[in-house]
Amino acid sequence: MAARGAGQTAVLRQDGPVTDPVNDALDPADMREQYRTTELSASDLAPEPIAQFTRWFKETAANPAIHEPNAMIVSTAGADGRPSSRTVLLKHYDRAGFVFFTNYDSRKGADLAVNPYASLLFPWHPLARQVIVTGRAERVGRDETVAYFRTRPHGSQLGAWASRQSSVIGSRAELLARYEELAARHPEGSQVPVPPEWGGIRVVPDAIEFWQGHENRLHDRLRYVRVEGPDGAAGETWRVERLAP
Repeated sequence: MAARGAGQTAVLRQDGPVTDPVNDALDPADMREQYRTTELSASDLAPEPIAQFTRWFKETAANPAIHEPNAMIVSTAGADGRPSSRTVLLKHYDRAGFVFFTNYDSRKGADLAVNPYASLLFPWHPLARQVIVTGRAERVGRDETVAYFRTRPHGSQLGAWASRQSSVIGSRAELLARYEELAARHPEGSQVPVPPEWGGIRVVPDAIEFWQGHENRLHDRLRYVRVEGPDGAAGETWRVERLAP
């Protein structure tokens, strides 16, 4: 049964006989699949990674087996070096980088404030493909944030205000009450202001890996790496390297 502690956290307590749920679990060691796909070679790639990402993203979006092709896992680490991951939605990309929106006071926002590097993973399992982006994270301009916020459904705009993302709350009822209060203050059709702590993050890539699964775990892993200019600054030239699977 569950007991409440300080009205904020739930403590799970076992009152009856203790059983081991692992005994009834499926064994993940027996789960495997052979990927039968087309070889990915360097000669198949676009000259630069965003064009290659566009190719794969279009193919992914056209595949009905893939739900939310723009879903990606964002990994960050705080000052203590401990990583954390969560799934968010990609909302824009171009040669400048990959953009998602969040509460800057969330855990990921706090991580990026002290350690401005992130990894993005697009897990397109039905195609036996992954794309992994690593690079520096920066906040987008306020005008870009406001422009995107205006495209969000009214309920999502209210949700950005209602949720103090990553903070501990007493109950779901508390969250819903906050939302209803905001809905009464900003009815459908009215303009909802953009929360000051809410905005976009752009991950500027220094490397983008394209992973294609194959039989016998002999996967193709081709990675674009940004080449620095003569002055040490990141340039627009990329080299491609093949990684062992």
